[in-house]
Amino acid sequence: MTSKTRILNQTQTVLRAQNVSVYYGNFLALRDVSLDIPKNRITAFIGPSGCGKSTLLRCYNRLNDLIKSFRVQGQVSYHGQNLYAPQIDPVEVRRRIGMVFQKPNPFPKSIYDNIAFGPRINGFKGDMDELVERSLRQAALWDEVKNKLRQSGLALSGGQQQRLCIARALAVQPDVILMDEPCSALDPISTLRIEEVLHELKQQYTIVIVTHNMQQASRVSDMTAFFNVEPTEKGGRIGYLVEYDETQIIFHNPSKESTQEYVSGRFG
Repeated sequence: MTSKTRILNQTQTVLRAQNVSVYYGNFLALRDVSLDIPKNRITAFIGPSGCGKSTLLRCYNRLNDLIKSFRVQGQVSYHGQNLYAPQIDPVEVRRRIGMVFQKPNPFPKSIYDNIAFGPRINGFKGDMDELVERSLRQAALWDEVKNKLRQSGLALSGGQQQRLCIARALAVQPDVILMDEPCSALDPISTLRIEEVLHELKQQYTIVIVTHNMQQASRVSDMTAFFNVEPTEKGGRIGYLVEYDETQIIFHNPSKESTQEYVSGRFG
């Protein structure tokens, strides 16, 4: 039994990709990916640019649907339910599977209204003040903003804005949080703060993070998937999954030579 099998047997699978290929028009962007995302773990997607990391990430909450030429083959499931079945509402998918983007993107509203926006749209009937405070505490931002909740979220520093975006995602009470290079625009101190937040959040949430930072992947994740690219005869690039295992194995004893070369910085 492999280590990957052990860890997935001990935890519930939340997201599953089965033979997933992604096309944009006639262009094959990602080929035949199968992997399981375990509950209450942080899973990192690593690999060179253009290998399909973000493409797969956005399949999980159907953000690729917004691209007209997008087409997916295979099955993407959430707790065993096909996310692309005809009766599935993409809006509900995105409520349960939240997203934090590469560049902090607060709404041009107050800090309070940034957090309250999603719950209001979803018809939240509880104590909004309590929900706002809880979400900000979960994102380790409450102590820094509790006396300026009516000020614009755009007035915060870059690192604070990204934590505000995390709090905003948490406010709609998702099950999964997807993060697409959430620290790439931040300084090292802000990055460390986000990583500390992630360690706390995985007690309650399942997290998938795309990162180009090998040190970050090795620090924060429990599982790591390494993707690579294959050039085509027409000059294109097709992404594919090389291997997926516990993070310590991917970084210290991978089964594929290309994984070893990538994580040690010899290419990429």
